[in-house]
Amino acid sequence: MEQRAATTAGPSAEPPEPLLVVDGANVVGSVPDGWWRDRRGAAERLRDGLVEVAAAGVPGAPGPLTVVLVVEGAARGVVGVPGVRVVSARGSGDDRIVELVAAESALAPGRRLLVVTADRGLRERVAALGAELLGPRTVRPAPRTHRPTD
Repeated sequence: MEQRAATTAGPSAEPPEPLLVVDGANVVGSVPDGWWRDRRGAAERLRDGLVEVAAAGVPGAPGPLTVVLVVEGAARGVVGVPGVRVVSARGSGDDRIVELVAAESALAPGRRLLVVTADRGLRERVAALGAELLGPRTVRPAPRTHRPTD
């Protein structure tokens, strides 16, 4: 009985950190900064920027957050860093994101799930699983325009 009590969360247990799942291909592709010339490098830059997001949080969801970046295609093989777990999709990144959200919904009912994507089809699929939706600018600012100085 003691062992069970030690592993069972009681009503006073802290809820798990919100889970932020990032659609890497969609977020990288949201800013026309030349990402298509180096997809892996673009995914690594996004990953590195997500470290701060994991600590600070996003509007409406203060940190810390558990962050998972899902990559596909040429970005497969990007490794995680402290604060950001990277998952390489064998096939469709969208399908992998849906799998992650569905699994987390089953494992931790009530955990706050946030998905960053602008992909309409993916948004519908994860919303049906209870995920909250955020746009790419939540984790990646729009490119700065250069203004001539006077």
